[in-house]
Amino acid sequence: MSKIYDYKALDNKGNEVNFASFEGKVLMIVNTASKCGFTPQYDGLEALYQKYKDQGLIIIGFPCDQFAHQEPGTNEEIAEFCRINHGVTFPLMSKIEVNGKNAHPIYQYLKSAAKGTLGNAIKWNFTKFLISRDGTEIERFAPTTTPEAMKEKVMALLNS
Repeated sequence: MSKIYDYKALDNKGNEVNFASFEGKVLMIVNTASKCGFTPQYDGLEALYQKYKDQGLIIIGFPCDQFAHQEPGTNEEIAEFCRINHGVTFPLMSKIEVNGKNAHPIYQYLKSAAKGTLGNAIKWNFTKFLISRDGTEIERFAPTTTPEAMKEKVMALLNS
């Protein structure tokens, strides 16, 4: 059975990132968009990252334009928007698809490992996956779940 550490993806500069490098860290993987009602969650994600990155939390944003064309920019435009408007310093990946036949393999894996309440598909931007340090526990959170509301779960995984 595969784990998140078996996958690779491109960062927003086109460099390959091997997820094996995150083994032993708590991961939060989020499909993001710059023109969404949930876009202000970038602030909460960055706050969590700043507070817990030294304890082993890695937040990874995967921009996606599959929901109402809410992420139309290039990788460079997305990174600049996130940095200027939300102070984002956590890793941003290249824009991907999370659903359909072109869904990125990481999202194919995450959707099968942590099914949603209405099936496997990602329903909207800012769906979050929280993954334990050993990669065995994966929990899915709805777009309406704010990063602040996930603080206790993050702390529990960091302390386990």
